[in-house]
Amino acid sequence: MLNFELIGKRFNELREGSRFTQSQIAEYLGVDQSYISKCEKNERQFSTDVLEKAAELFGCTIDYFVDESSEFVPMPIALRAKSVDEEDLKSIAAMNKIALNLRFMEGLLEGE
Repeated sequence: MLNFELIGKRFNELREGSRFTQSQIAEYLGVDQSYISKCEKNERQFSTDVLEKAAELFGCTIDYFVDESSEFVPMPIALRAKSVDEEDLKSIAAMNKIALNLRFMEGLLEGE
């Protein structure tokens, strides 16, 4: 069974650690800002689609949200922009997805 409190807590930690506002994340995810707020407070549950898209943005796996023993290894990224819009977040998510796939493939090669 999923631990929705853990999901909300980790989502909030990743969002704040990335210095994104709820509004920025909501725009990127295609949801209302109040949805993000309620999910972070465990008043609502994140949909699977939203978590998948958020995982790409934050550079983590879905497992990090749902498995307490899963660890997060942040991917360094530097932004020099004064503001970040939805297109910027899409670019960040695409880069993180590539980096996650690379980590996965490197792990497979180590297991040979």
